[in-house]
Amino acid sequence: MTDIYKKLALHLNKTPGGFPETESGVELRILKQLFTKQEAEIACSLVMIPEQVKDIAKKLDMDEEKLDTILKTMLKKGLVLHSSRNGIETYMQAQFVIGIWEYQVNSLTEQLIKDFNEYVPYLTDEMDKHKTQQLRVVPVKASINAEIGIMEYEEAEKIIRAQSKIIVAPCICRKEHNMLGKGCDKPVETCLVFSGGAYYYEERNIGRSISQDEAIEILHNAIDNGLVLQPGNSKKPQNICMCCSCCCQILKNLKKNEQPAKIINSSYFAHVNKDNCTACEACEDICPMDAITITETAVVNTDRCIGCGLCVTKCEFESMTLHPKPSSEKWVPPENIIGTYMDIAKEKGLL
Repeated sequence: MTDIYKKLALHLNKTPGGFPETESGVELRILKQLFTKQEAEIACSLVMIPEQVKDIAKKLDMDEEKLDTILKTMLKKGLVLHSSRNGIETYMQAQFVIGIWEYQVNSLTEQLIKDFNEYVPYLTDEMDKHKTQQLRVVPVKASINAEIGIMEYEEAEKIIRAQSKIIVAPCICRKEHNMLGKGCDKPVETCLVFSGGAYYYEERNIGRSISQDEAIEILHNAIDNGLVLQPGNSKKPQNICMCCSCCCQILKNLKKNEQPAKIINSSYFAHVNKDNCTACEACEDICPMDAITITETAVVNTDRCIGCGLCVTKCEFESMTLHPKPSSEKWVPPENIIGTYMDIAKEKGLL
């Protein structure tokens, strides 16, 4: 009989985010810390489509009332997704990242963090296998010349202003690094969650509800602290992450790649006006991808530049600007998160 945790690992690996197997079995150690055997069995029966408890109970040949109690416990633990509309409650499978892992932000342990950090390279290798990523990079507004123009889905402030429900939660990456004494001085309360995701976070007591104005204030503070803006990869994102390359597991591992620009979903790159450049090194210091070096002037390695625009905000001599990529290389995100997941699944051969 297949071990239930191996069965669950295989089940999670069929999600867009993936859950690859390792020789060390660290992925199984992670699951054992999160799921009881019974919870793992139930999770294996869930799909990424909302289902009522009665329908899930039929698949499991399980008492509906008992299953409902266990699912509610799994919901509190951040192991399943849940929604309630018109009095009808439904549950669906949560992928590991972005999903189950991020929902553990208030229940982290040192062992879980250590195991996750061991597992991260396998997850990022999985991400490199497909073009569509779960997050994308949008430029800081101050870095875009008005003459260039920018789509609404590329401007963080407009994304925020379009939301009716906003939750701000702690950044799990900086929190887990701080718990191990390896953190940085960047703000921690920076993860903005919108729409249905915001209600899920609120239901689980992750973060707090805030206004659009407070979200904009958090955004500006993040930019002042040199954080990269990474919304969900759709035109109507359900979140904006604000990330540093020292703690963010995505940026941290992306930085190790020789050509981060080839992996990240972004539409801009930095350009230097050498006539204005004084080689002051401000742009080099803030670049999260080490894409800028200083010789007689600043020089941008476009294979490494992810188009975040932070270098432009730090240049006092107007020598740094962002340029749009050629139309063939510009990133146009899917309409919504379902489209994102569908594109990833197709690229991975899951559909």
